[in-house]
Amino acid sequence: MINDALAEAESRMSGAVRSLEEDLSAIRTGRASPALAERLLVEYYGTPTPLLQLATISAPEPRLLTIRPFDPGSVKDIEKAILASDLGLTPSNDGKIIRLNIPPLTEERRHELVRVVRTRTEESRVAARNVRRDVQHTLREFEKEKLISEDDLRRGEEDLQKITDRFVEQINGVGQHKETEVLEV
Repeated sequence: MINDALAEAESRMSGAVRSLEEDLSAIRTGRASPALAERLLVEYYGTPTPLLQLATISAPEPRLLTIRPFDPGSVKDIEKAILASDLGLTPSNDGKIIRLNIPPLTEERRHELVRVVRTRTEESRVAARNVRRDVQHTLREFEKEKLISEDDLRRGEEDLQKITDRFVEQINGVGQHKETEVLEV
């Protein structure tokens, strides 16, 4: 019973780490990364569709992304979505391939991005702590209903705290890595 609750906590906290990694992959650094545009939603035949499902995205050079749509008729829709997004990039196309030149980041923009990274990292830490709070509540309910002893409750809470500390450390590491990447010139 306690092990099930702890396994659920681990699963949910690892989800918070994965979510943070996905969020941070969309924050652009000085170099081109296909992850920058993968989750961009494109209005395709009236349905918002992730760009990853409509095209092949590659980074042939450090400061260039190329997007090759599976359907050449969707080039205009993809361009429109890129212009409307918060990427701050201007697409150019030759009818078949869309090219995105990634300009170098200014020092001011780098510091803005670091603030965004820190905010998202803190949100993930809060999510992990919320999971801890929920599972602690569940363990206390077990104890109230006499399903576990008081000693089992204490051991379960200690194990839960160790799990939380481990995941908060992972979250901090992910955030720190992205900060370093953003500040790299």
